[in-house]
Amino acid sequence: CPTIPPVPKWIKFIIAILLLPVCIGAGKTLWMVLSRCGSADTTLIPIGGGAACWLVIYWLLPKPMWIYVFGHELTHAIWVWLFGGSVKKFKATSEGGHVIVDKTNFLIALSPYFFPLYAVLVVAVFLAGHLIWGWKNFFVWFHLCVGAAYAFHVTLTAHVLKTQQSDITSQGYLFSGVVIFLGNVLVLL
Repeated sequence: CPTIPPVPKWIKFIIAILLLPVCIGAGKTLWMVLSRCGSADTTLIPIGGGAACWLVIYWLLPKPMWIYVFGHELTHAIWVWLFGGSVKKFKATSEGGHVIVDKTNFLIALSPYFFPLYAVLVVAVFLAGHLIWGWKNFFVWFHLCVGAAYAFHVTLTAHVLKTQQSDITSQGYLFSGVVIFLGNVLVLL
């Protein structure tokens, strides 16, 4: 199978500029959907409450960096598997981590920044619980947990982005920002 050469950063920069209007439209669409997504007492207030609970933990307690780094590197691995690749080495510590893989692309490189693994796990657990045990009376708790998990993703991703991340620099800053923004919007939608 022939290998496709990597796309130069200057082309990614042009693509990112062309996608800026798409970002505006996606942001407006997300706002429209969120403003119409059910009653505030079962959806928006619990999501905000979960996010607020996580923010208190984030500001007052030591940051659980090992948990974040493990999820970050596992997300890379999951996306490598989704693209048919394999993981040769996996390392995660509270100081950082890495995966050695046989395949990469911009989605694999940027996936931990737009794919909130722990929020997706919350959704999977509640979906399974709803299908198996009929958890329709637990939607408030579901939204509370999703809010906390997504806030975990956003705050710790922002925290690690204060340092230079090879995932970002390898793709270019503007291109990475556009992909991360659009990826997060798609996940939230």
